[in-house]
Amino acid sequence: MDIKNEYNEHIVDNEADIELDKPSKSRFLFLLFFFGYFIFAWAGCYNLYQHHYEKNDKITVPDNTLYDPKYK
Repeated sequence: MDIKNEYNEHIVDNEADIELDKPSKSRFLFLLFFFGYFIFAWAGCYNLYQHHYEKNDKITVPDNTLYDPKYK
């Protein structure tokens, strides 16, 4: 598409320019947001998985703090 400006120069549109094709621009921004959010959520879940609580059965609990306390 040729456009003439006030100096009678021919300007040829760049077909790869994302600003010229609005549906392509909105699709690109949507996919960018979607995959960015997906990767952010996946990384957070993976981080929680890596730092999960590990059960330790070697902890000694005083007898007076049990559900049914045992007093001396």
